[in-house]
Amino acid sequence: MRPHRTDGVSLSFGILFLLVVAWWAVSRVIDVHLPAVGWLVAGGLIVFGVIGLLGALRSARSATPPAPAPEPERPAEPELPGDLSPEVHASIVRELLDDPGDRFSQQHPGLASDQPRKD
Repeated sequence: MRPHRTDGVSLSFGILFLLVVAWWAVSRVIDVHLPAVGWLVAGGLIVFGVIGLLGALRSARSATPPAPAPEPERPAEPELPGDLSPEVHASIVRELLDDPGDRFSQQHPGLASDQPRKD
């Protein structure tokens, strides 16, 4: 078992539990007449609650602030294949995106009119 930092809340509730057990054991042996024991227990629980809240607030204040978010990296410029200039590459892409049927009908006007066009 590795040693760890002492947890104040767990220690407080452990001590509270031991005090309740001790009070119960003493009350079995000795008859103690305390008026309004319920108020005493309620007050003790309120005090422990306030101590727990103060401990939580103190630990939240002492926490280190989060590190600033890193700036996103800019995407690299796409590489052009081979030794093509951007203009040549753009013309190739335009040619590939054109409809080959339109290009064929422009190059061969007599043959294109014989076949029906599919749209």
